[in-house]
Amino acid sequence: MDKRGSRRKRSTRQERAQRAAADTPQSRLKLWTRRLVIWGGAFALLAALFLGLAVAFAARSMPNYYQLKATQTGQTIVVRARDGTEIVELGPSFGKWLDADEIPQLMKDAMVSVEDRRFYSHLGIDPWRTGGAIIEGITGSRERVGGTSTITQQLARNVFLNNNRSLDRKLREAVLAMALEAKFSKEQILELYLNKVYFGGGAYGIDSASRKFFSHPANELSVAEAAIIAGLVKAPSRYSPTADVDAAVGRASVVLRLMKEQGRIAPDVTVDPSAVKLKEESGQNSVRYFTDWALPQLDLLLPDTTEPIEVWTTLDVGMQRAATASIKSNTPKGAQGALVSMDRDGAVLALVGGTDYVQTNYNRATDALRQPGSAWKLFVYLAALEAGYTPDDRVVDTPVTINGWSPRNSSGRNVGEIDLRTAFAYSINTVAAQLGNEVGFGTVASMARRFGISTEINTYPAMVLGSNEVRLIDMTRAFAAVSAGGNSVEPYGILKVETAEGDLLYQHEQARSAQLVPDYVAAGITDLLQTAVATGTGRAAQIGRPVAGKTGTTSSNKDGYFVGFSSGITTGVWMGRDDNARVGGLAGGTAPARAFAAYMRYAVKDRPVEEFDTDLQLPEWQLEPDDEYMLGDPEDYYFIDEQGNLIEPGTSDRQRQDPFGDEFDRTLDPGRAPPPGPNGQRVPPPAPRGADGAPQAVGDDFLNEATGARREPRPQPTPRPTSRPIE
Repeated sequence: MDKRGSRRKRSTRQERAQRAAADTPQSRLKLWTRRLVIWGGAFALLAALFLGLAVAFAARSMPNYYQLKATQTGQTIVVRARDGTEIVELGPSFGKWLDADEIPQLMKDAMVSVEDRRFYSHLGIDPWRTGGAIIEGITGSRERVGGTSTITQQLARNVFLNNNRSLDRKLREAVLAMALEAKFSKEQILELYLNKVYFGGGAYGIDSASRKFFSHPANELSVAEAAIIAGLVKAPSRYSPTADVDAAVGRASVVLRLMKEQGRIAPDVTVDPSAVKLKEESGQNSVRYFTDWALPQLDLLLPDTTEPIEVWTTLDVGMQRAATASIKSNTPKGAQGALVSMDRDGAVLALVGGTDYVQTNYNRATDALRQPGSAWKLFVYLAALEAGYTPDDRVVDTPVTINGWSPRNSSGRNVGEIDLRTAFAYSINTVAAQLGNEVGFGTVASMARRFGISTEINTYPAMVLGSNEVRLIDMTRAFAAVSAGGNSVEPYGILKVETAEGDLLYQHEQARSAQLVPDYVAAGITDLLQTAVATGTGRAAQIGRPVAGKTGTTSSNKDGYFVGFSSGITTGVWMGRDDNARVGGLAGGTAPARAFAAYMRYAVKDRPVEEFDTDLQLPEWQLEPDDEYMLGDPEDYYFIDEQGNLIEPGTSDRQRQDPFGDEFDRTLDPGRAPPPGPNGQRVPPPAPRGADGAPQAVGDDFLNEATGARREPRPQPTPRPTSRPIE
């Protein structure tokens, strides 16, 4: 008993000692460490199992190697000028597919050195890069995880995912990368990558990039050229040799240094990337303004298609080059310039939306809303000519106030009586204001809308001086309609569209033209426009052959305009600042007119000289000097009084209403009225009689005119005064 009791006491003491030892901090740490290892291992095992299942499932559902080779990122569009010359290739461009053994080893080494130095040893993800990604995700932004992708991950992203750089996308990218590694060999992965990665400028794959930047296939790449191409992947737009040669060379030098450090080229190899000869792309800068305007029209012209297409446009390469040079050389410093030129049928021959597309791709020729200044007077004078004015009519330049608005001339003075032609040539504001007031500001707005102005038009009096904002292409279209004899013109830029195999998808058909104004109105406004260039504000636009056009300058010299035409080509030029600030010395008759002349000298050089048709064949209602011709001879009319009784001709002593609503006595010649009778009243003449002596209701003269019989012509009335001031 005693022995058993003593043993129990010893056991109890040992248990207490053990419990006491277990309560020490060191023991508790060991316990929790052991638990963490066990649970952590279990969790890692489950995670590995889950990851393995995810990779296996992804690899099983992934397309095979040949399917991945056939996938294409998007539609390729080759844009050609009107003569078939290729001017730009847009969208993804895919060169020849190079198999692994066809790709130069130096290209493989350059890409691996800069993008994934441990490519041949990892399983799709690089633990070092992944660790960096985790640290960045914890300490940095939760939305972006960058600079961590292996070549395999980049391939997975390019083929299966988007560029959303979130942590969730990175996890899916890692799973797909390991699935790629599980399904394909390293050589296959590198082959897919080098044939699909984006190198900028629309070029996908090393062969497309080599042809775009160096004008030869990728299997002919030099070490320096391979370094330039490899350096593009990080930032294609920033390091593109066509956009920034210095940046491309600097990045290539980094690639070459990494290749030496990793032993992929000998340390003593010297390579000068700056000596690489790059492919010249003439006109690429400016042409994009045209393609940005023309190509969106394909959405309306073509059915939905993703196959490669070739687009023949109306662009003339030489004219585009001349237009670009004229804008760059004549636009004032700090300002922007734009030009639109179209043929007589509306085909856009050249389009420049700014001085440099790389600096700003905003298209000022088609999108910018700016005031045209006095170029808007085209519509004012069109309305006046249609209302009955002629270029020779006399008007009065005098101060005028309309609804509290008092326009002033740029010269600050008034010259008095002048003809309409001179008033237009020298862009006299007070005359334009009076004309607009007389014909109606709504009529002027309607005329502008008729000629293709698509923007909002107000009808305040100041609108006659160009206060409405318009697009340059719309103003050019309006002047082109005048050049076409007053017939409508629809601008267009696409001639035809074909597939890469030559199947025709679209062919332009000329739109039906509508006559906007009568021929004599078109001839009259052409007369005015020609005078404005010959002797007026547009003299700087002369090119040695007939030119018709109009200048425009807004207040404080914020905008300068010139639009004109010659030999069937109509061109509009605008200059100004994007912030609408003042440009010192800018006026429509200076820089814009000079740019117009510089371009047009080239544009019309191969066209015959065309004289303008300014011969006004006026309608009969405008040929007579007064209203009497329209009313006829008052003595030839007969009337019915209110009781229905016949009133014989010549009884002009009564107040009668003529068919036009005016009192007829105001039109009669007092010398022809019947003499007064004995009591002071006028006595009507005897009733007319026929050949048989019987009384007639009307005279023979009236019957002869009514039936078309011949009679002796009557004397014409005295012409009206040739001067008519505008009130």
